[in-house]
Amino acid sequence: MATKSNQTPILHAFVFALSLLVFQSESAPQAFRRDPGHPQWHHGAFHDVRDSVRSDVRRMLHSRAECESLAPSLRELTRPCPSPSSTSSNSHTLRPQFSFPSCLPDSPNRAAAMATKSNQTPILHAFVFALSLLVFQSESAPQAFRRDPGHPQWHHGAFHDVRDSVRSDVRRMLHSRAEVPFQVPLEVNVVLIGFNGDGGYRYSVDSHKLEDFLKISFPSHRPSCLETGEPLDIEHQIVYNAFPAGQPELIALEKALKEAMVAAGNARETDFGRQVPLYEVDATVVEPMFEKLYSYIFDIENAANSAANMDRQIPSAIFIVNFDKVRMDPRNKDIDLDSLMYGKLSQLTEEDMKNQEGDYIYRYRYNGGGASQVWLGSGRFVVIDLSAGPCTYGKIETEEGTVSSRSLPRLRNVMVPRGLGAASDHPTHDVFVGQLASLVSTTVEHVIAPDVRFETVDLTTRLLLPIIVLQNHNRYNIIDKGHNYSINIEAIEAEVKKMVHVGQEVVIIGGSHSLHRHEKLSIAVSKAMRSHSLQETKNDGRFHVHTKTYLDGAILKEEMERSADVLAAGLLEVADPSLSSKFFLRQHWADRTENSSDSILKHKPLWTTYDSKRGKKKKKVERKQGDIYRTYGTRVIPVFVLSLADVDPQLMMEDESLVWTSKDVVIVLEHQNEKIPLSYVSETQRRHNFPSQAQRHILAGLASAVGGLSAPYEKASHIHERPVVNWLWAAGCHPFGPFSNTSQVSQILQDVALRNTIYARVDSALRKIRETSETVQTFAAEYLKTPLGEPVKGKKNKSTTELWVEKFYKKTTNLPEPFPHVLVERLENYLDNLEEQLVDLSSSLYGHRLQEAHLNSSEILQSSIFTQQYVDHVLATEREKMKCCDIEYKYPVQSSQTYIYGGILIAGFVVYFVVIFFSNPVR
Repeated sequence: MATKSNQTPILHAFVFALSLLVFQSESAPQAFRRDPGHPQWHHGAFHDVRDSVRSDVRRMLHSRAECESLAPSLRELTRPCPSPSSTSSNSHTLRPQFSFPSCLPDSPNRAAAMATKSNQTPILHAFVFALSLLVFQSESAPQAFRRDPGHPQWHHGAFHDVRDSVRSDVRRMLHSRAEVPFQVPLEVNVVLIGFNGDGGYRYSVDSHKLEDFLKISFPSHRPSCLETGEPLDIEHQIVYNAFPAGQPELIALEKALKEAMVAAGNARETDFGRQVPLYEVDATVVEPMFEKLYSYIFDIENAANSAANMDRQIPSAIFIVNFDKVRMDPRNKDIDLDSLMYGKLSQLTEEDMKNQEGDYIYRYRYNGGGASQVWLGSGRFVVIDLSAGPCTYGKIETEEGTVSSRSLPRLRNVMVPRGLGAASDHPTHDVFVGQLASLVSTTVEHVIAPDVRFETVDLTTRLLLPIIVLQNHNRYNIIDKGHNYSINIEAIEAEVKKMVHVGQEVVIIGGSHSLHRHEKLSIAVSKAMRSHSLQETKNDGRFHVHTKTYLDGAILKEEMERSADVLAAGLLEVADPSLSSKFFLRQHWADRTENSSDSILKHKPLWTTYDSKRGKKKKKVERKQGDIYRTYGTRVIPVFVLSLADVDPQLMMEDESLVWTSKDVVIVLEHQNEKIPLSYVSETQRRHNFPSQAQRHILAGLASAVGGLSAPYEKASHIHERPVVNWLWAAGCHPFGPFSNTSQVSQILQDVALRNTIYARVDSALRKIRETSETVQTFAAEYLKTPLGEPVKGKKNKSTTELWVEKFYKKTTNLPEPFPHVLVERLENYLDNLEEQLVDLSSSLYGHRLQEAHLNSSEILQSSIFTQQYVDHVLATEREKMKCCDIEYKYPVQSSQTYIYGGILIAGFVVYFVVIFFSNPVR
């Protein structure tokens, strides 16, 4: 029984060790796992603790107090434990032991204590053995998310490397009349996955050469405004970072993709035309794995929390993927991908090279949208899979923007036609690298830094979005929850709040009204109905002409404006009477500038007292009690949803869409009919519009009106003088277009919306500065220069020497000067301060400090407005003064300058003859 009792703790220890081993083995193969509360290493600054270290070292060297106080505790800690042989003659051979509670010297129960210690020794050995097994298991388990020593880390580029160039461009832009855009550095990260000799065809791409090629070929990008077609006064200096991903991460992605493949019949190969198995991958299923890869590479946790990361250095990434299709073939169940994470990959033979396509095709669909091999993720990354597809989609009978099998580069075209020698063939490899660079440039122009849809300067602190449902029936109401056709106002509000800056209040209210009670709006809807003829071929091969009805959004908006219907104000009063005075109207208007609580009017400029110094009194306008005036603190964007019944089953708006958007209104069409076939095709199937689903279209309209977002497939063309389309980025996490099917906005597009607001303000401020400079130059050319273009001399007190220098070298005249020096000095000081503000704004945008950039751009815009008003006021006042006088240019009748010049000439001749006379030798 004693032996069994001694073995029981040992068995318990082994059972505990085995349970830990099982738990560790179950959790070890998981890739990209970062437990909650995972600590992150941050290197502290030594100068923060230098003084304390110096004081401790000084006390240690120049004082013994600390050492003497620590000595007893050290002696107690390392006190030797007596043993039974301590009284023998060889006591000098004792080995020191740390004193544990089991060491009980001079105790009467010493034998029992030693027996207890001997019973606990196997238990301690078992625990040590279990811990060693755990360590071995954790080290040997294949993990894709493991930071080994020397692991390369991503670093955000330093702005001070480009500060001087930005400052010089800003100075040229402000102090000269050159058309120099405002320079904003933009960092783009290109992650190559499977291009390190471990992906398909074992192909390798030098990331450094690709980065250099991108910097040389596509160094900058200047976005435009789709509304006006003009380029913005902002230019991106693109900073590229290209680096490869590791083999464990590649295998982990292949494993996730293999598990997500779903059989979808057969598809025809592009090159040979044979039928091969087709698999489809829901991009939302594998998206979390790409999120983990993004967090692993850039060391960013919880990247989905946009508000917490508002002012952090958050990168935008382009994942270019080259998977091994043979390795992740879903029909092959024998390949253990976990064993290949850190294993050596076998080289491919010539036969393996020919079979690298795997005899199957797979495509992506984001939330049931169009099939594609590139897609925009919900985070701050995009995915370009060169192994998928090829995919074909676009508009029928239209070549513009169509995506075909040749739109994206394929390694099969590089490797197979010329055999194994093509990998070392430099022209072919260079062409492939050039295609990759062009693909990256297209992604930057359409997704990362796209054009602005509407350039709206919004300085309001409140955003009111009334969703007004106008229906011609009583059968259903899309505002009621719980139906398939219902709209989720809370979800729309959550998405809109992500596209506005911190501190701006968003209020969305909804209500439904009958069109029969608003006859003017009913007439407007009827007038907006248009039709056009279409010629389509049927199965008989002949053309058939039919008429298609559509709703013209531009005409509907104009008719609504002319109808003078007060539906929006009535809706606000019905929803909440207090909202009418807070968000829409102001009935008790006090003084115009003194007591206003609006944000833009708080910054009262110093030069508003310019008139008061001249003793002029303005006539005060008396305002009656109860008058209604528009406020400056709220921006209202109504959303009109036309819920119609008994209409054409295929009724849509223009361009085969269900939404029409301008900068101040959104109009959405909804009716309970079946899906409507479109003239857009994905592979061999037509795309359809679902008119009963209005949620996605409402969000698309608000994204354009509030955030100025343009669709990822649109881009302004200055050559064509219209927007052109490229359907490559039509699929993904965005609500635009016929190939999308989600009611969310990607974080990378949310950042674009926040930057668009800042760009609109800066662009408006720079245009006002140029207008102010032009006004000053016009006034100076009119009043401050002679007919020969000579500047007018100022009235400052100058010494005689300075006057002589001006007379002989500066060629100034004695005409009077009507231009105040105070204005010039203020303008110079303002431009100097603005230069610093613009440099700081560029730094904030580069470092993703969007809230700081938002406040800085607001201050720049308001300052430019006040400066322009001040300059216009001063110049208008000076022009009023000059009306009583006429400036005439004529030669002076009597001037002392002629006598002075004659005296100087005579004196010169006298000196010359004297010198010549005395320099001759005596005759």
